Amino acid sequence: QVQLVESGGGLVQPGGSLRLSCAASGRIARIDVMGWYRQAPGKERELVARATSGTSGDATNYADSVKGRFTISRDNAKNTVYLQMNNLKPEDTAVYYCRAEGTIASAWITYPDIWGQGTLVTVSS
Repeated sequence: QVQLVESGGGLVQPGGSLRLSCAASGRIARIDVMGWYRQAPGKERELVARATSGTSGDATNYADSVKGRFTISRDNAKNTVYLQMNNLKPEDTAVYYCRAEGTIASAWITYPDIWGQGTLVTVSS
C-alpha cells in the first residue's frame, strides 16, 4: 500500500513563507508526476504546481497565481515533493493537498492517482 503524508502547513502573516513537504511511503519504484493542489472554502480544488519525472523528461508547471512566488521540487530518492511558498497572500489560504500520478509499485502494480490528507495553510494578519 502506498500513501502520502504531508506536513508544513500553519498560520503565517502576509508576505511570509512556508515550506510544505509530502513523503510517499510504501513499495514504490517510480512516480511519474508529483504535485500540489489546494482547495479554499466554497471553491473547487485547483492545481498549484506539478513536477514530472517520466520517461518523456523532467518538467514543472505552476498556476499563474503562484508563478514567481512558489517553487516545487522533488527528491526522487526519498519519494518526497516540496513546495516552497514565498510572499504569501491572504488568497493563498486553503487546504493544500499532495498528489501522486502514475505511481509504479512493481512490475504488476500501478496506482494512477493517490492523494494526501491535506495540510491547512492560513495567511492572515
